[in-house]
Amino acid sequence: MVQAASTQDKPLYVSGAGRRIICGVLLALSSLGLSSCHSAAYYYYKFPEYNYAGRPIPPSKLAERVMIGVTANGSSGSLQIVDALRDLRSNVEDTIPSFSISGYSSGYPGTIMNFPAELRGYVYSNSDGSLTNINYSTEASAGSVGTFESGSSSVAVPPTFAHYYGAEEAAGILEIIDNTSGQSYGLNLPNVFKVAVNAGDTVALAMVRNSSTLYRVFKLSQNQYPTQQAAIAATGSADCEPSLLPVYCVVGVPGTYDEPAGVYFSLDGTTAYVLNCGPECGGKTASVTLLEQGPLNNNVIPASPVQPNPMTANIPVPGGVTAALSDGTTLYLAGQQLQPDGLFAGFLTTVTQASNTITGKYSISDGSHSKLLFADNNTLWIGSQYCATGEREKQFASGVTTQAANYNCLTKVVLGGSTITPQIIPAVNQAGTGVTAVPVGYPNQNDDQYYYGSLTGICWVQGFNKVYTAYGGQVHIFSTVDGSEIDNQYVIIQGTALDVAYLDAQSDAAN
Repeated sequence: MVQAASTQDKPLYVSGAGRRIICGVLLALSSLGLSSCHSAAYYYYKFPEYNYAGRPIPPSKLAERVMIGVTANGSSGSLQIVDALRDLRSNVEDTIPSFSISGYSSGYPGTIMNFPAELRGYVYSNSDGSLTNINYSTEASAGSVGTFESGSSSVAVPPTFAHYYGAEEAAGILEIIDNTSGQSYGLNLPNVFKVAVNAGDTVALAMVRNSSTLYRVFKLSQNQYPTQQAAIAATGSADCEPSLLPVYCVVGVPGTYDEPAGVYFSLDGTTAYVLNCGPECGGKTASVTLLEQGPLNNNVIPASPVQPNPMTANIPVPGGVTAALSDGTTLYLAGQQLQPDGLFAGFLTTVTQASNTITGKYSISDGSHSKLLFADNNTLWIGSQYCATGEREKQFASGVTTQAANYNCLTKVVLGGSTITPQIIPAVNQAGTGVTAVPVGYPNQNDDQYYYGSLTGICWVQGFNKVYTAYGGQVHIFSTVDGSEIDNQYVIIQGTALDVAYLDAQSDAAN
């Protein structure tokens, strides 16, 4: 036993080779431990080695961004950015409380024209008339590209960015900023309130309030006419500018129109669908007028004061039409129809484009419809403004407590089935006899339990089953799966939300 004890007390001998093996194992374990010590943020905000389409990593490190046009008081505004993947306005660690577009300060950023494929957008501010270029890669303002009249009703920007168009209603001016020459031209067109341009920037059409005339823009050949008077007399134009050696003219387009209020350009580039507002705008008959785009090209100079008629069809739309969207086979039209009591009711009308025939008419939210958007789960979303002045609000106020009395301004439609059943979002019911009250999910600051207000902006967060909205002046998020509202408490903004845009969409067509 003495011998055994003596053996146990001997120090352990390790050869040189053994020591090297042990050190190697310890070093490997140490390296493994260090490599696994990344913070959670490393994984939260880590981009793939090759980002989609080679897009750069933005300063915010957010991969799914929604930009919100915000005004504080009508004269002080900003462009806020939120994490649309996690529905947060801060980072996960809460070390950065908010994100925004640096260098932007216009007061009322009410219109965002979104071009994610080109990594930029343009924001029009009603307060000062500025049109500002926003760089999505740097999340910064690239400066004003032009100034239109403040409060201008309509601005149009094609994805070629060769021109910017503005309908300045108060001044009666259709303004064209030509980036190819660096010049600006103001065409006299009294009461012009809307301008639309196709994706190729080859057709620009203008509409005049309280009128059934449509106008197109064309460009003269260099020094073609010495004066505007000579150009107007030869082409039948309403105006040509400048007065000496005119460059641009605006001329009436023959066809059947009734208070035209918008234009939708076909996906194949062949047809312009003129949206005739009709009774909703004080006219007689709502319809869609189909025009060939070829004769409307801005390089087509009239050979005489008599213009050729490019109209191919006119489709009466009993449900009314102020907005349109197509999936290539079906044209979806949103508008309002005058009811016997003098109020208007909202309708969605479907048209088969192969035969230009109406295939359905469906009740949707009331109000002036201006937003149509496709989204995940084969859904169509329709937004409007001033919905509390229509037929649904009358039912609601008179005690009708069924779902049909919901007078909110957003409608979700599931497409692809044998029938279409529009759903007004959020789903609410006023309490009544035998009816359970269902208020809105996340009331705005005015605490109205049944009505959010006008919907002024909507965007599809592509592939994540949600849409963001500027709804009643606040940010609200909805699921495309079932239309339910997603908790918005971490994306609520201070001020009034005017418009929203998804900056990381795969293409411009997603907006």
